[in-house]
Amino acid sequence: MNDLESKIEAILFWKGEPISRRKLAEILKAGQTEINNSLEKLKENLKSRGIVLLEKENPARNASPSDAGGEITLGTAPEFSGLIENLQKEELNKELSKASLETLSIVLYRNGASRSEIDYIRGVNSSFTLRALSVRGLVERILDPKDNRRFIYKPSFELISYMGLKSVEELPEYAEVSNSIQVAAENLATDLKNAQHDSAESNDAGTN
Repeated sequence: MNDLESKIEAILFWKGEPISRRKLAEILKAGQTEINNSLEKLKENLKSRGIVLLEKENPARNASPSDAGGEITLGTAPEFSGLIENLQKEELNKELSKASLETLSIVLYRNGASRSEIDYIRGVNSSFTLRALSVRGLVERILDPKDNRRFIYKPSFELISYMGLKSVEELPEYAEVSNSIQVAAENLATDLKNAQHDSAESNDAGTN
């Protein structure tokens, strides 16, 4: 396995959710052909390790040619589906962890939050927690109606019904908590904008 393959695998493992080929090329500062070739090699190398490379169709209508193949993520090999199913059943019978409760609260009071927003508010990576909540049917991952380049996590209909709510606005202290989370989300947006501006200035300086 070459260095680029290893880096792609590390990103997919850390990300815990689908990522586009274009984004991989951007992160790794590699050409699209290099990324595509490395993904094919990685797919072969993973076959004997109980893991498979999955490609999900890109739902964005205006997807660029580099993203036409869809988004990439890691998955469990089909031959181990029975084992994973048993583990999922055990997981469903457990009480929610502190991390799960924190994440679920953000999703509920935000009524739709991206993983980066959840990570920013909690201060830690939430990919595995979100996956566990998705398995339980408590949250669902959908395209952001405001930006079809990203996904957000929303409370599932089953969760709202189970809590006996007609809408998330009926949650205790909804306005106050929701406003606090909104401020954190705005701070994240500002930080990202500043980081992009600094990066652009650095690139401009390097070309002068």
